Formats: sequence, structure tokens, C-alpha cells
Amino acid sequence: MKEESSTIINIFTEYLVRHKHRKTPERFAILEKIYTLEGHFDAEKLYESMQNEYRVSLATVYNTLDLLLEAGLVIKHQFDGLSAQYEKSIGANIHNHSVCIVCGKVKEFTDKKIKKAIQSKEFANFQSTHYSLYIYGVCKKCSKK
Repeated sequence: MKEESSTIINIFTEYLVRHKHRKTPERFAILEKIYTLEGHFDAEKLYESMQNEYRVSLATVYNTLDLLLEAGLVIKHQFDGLSAQYEKSIGANIHNHSVCIVCGKVKEFTDKKIKKAIQSKEFANFQSTHYSLYIYGVCKKCSKK
């Protein structure tokens, strides 16, 4: 985990230097917090989870998320009708999601056949790096209502 952590910090540092952004403690605290979280989160939940440990403004959280997106360290998901959800991109290789259109619950799932089919797909004039799959429907809990 320490090796992964230093890699992530190095990627972000190089990105900030290359794009002439300031290397602030707040930005690195946000990055560190994100990489301790499991699954999806939104900016407000990230902001709230940081308040006990490190005081940052909500604007700083949003601005840092934008930088982390550009640096390739987080992935942004815009699930149907929900606020933007984020997840770490390094060390998180599952990107298949089922999304309930009633309650909004998002669940990640793995499927070796889907993964193999997507990885074996060749695109003209395009080199894929990663993917996300969204399947919309009604979860078991909502279908019983």
C-alpha cells in the first residue's frame, strides 16, 4: 500500500508541476482521503468526511476533484438523475455498475465474460485504456414495493 501511495502522490505532484498549479497541503490531504475510501463518493460526502481530520472548504474539494480527474487519479460517474459520483482510478479496476432507477442505489459487480469481451474489442483509430459499464433497472428491494 505504501508503494501505491507514493506512486499516486508522485503522479499528482508531476501533474501539478507540469500544469503550473500550486502543491498545497489541502490538495494532498484530499487525495490521501480519497484513496482511503472504498467505492463511490460524492463531493459533499468527501467534504464531510474530512472535517474531523482536516479543514478544507467545499470549493477546494470540488477544485481538487477537477484536478484529480485531469490527472487521471479519479473517475467521475454521472449516474442517471444523481449527483456526480467519484471513485479512485488506481487500484480500482471494477467498473461495471448496476443503478436502480427508483432509489438510486449503485452497486459494482464483476463479470469475467463482460471484461474479456470488452478487453478483446478492437476499435478503429482508438486505443482504449479503461471502461465503465452502467446497467439501469430496478433493484430487488424496490421491486418488492
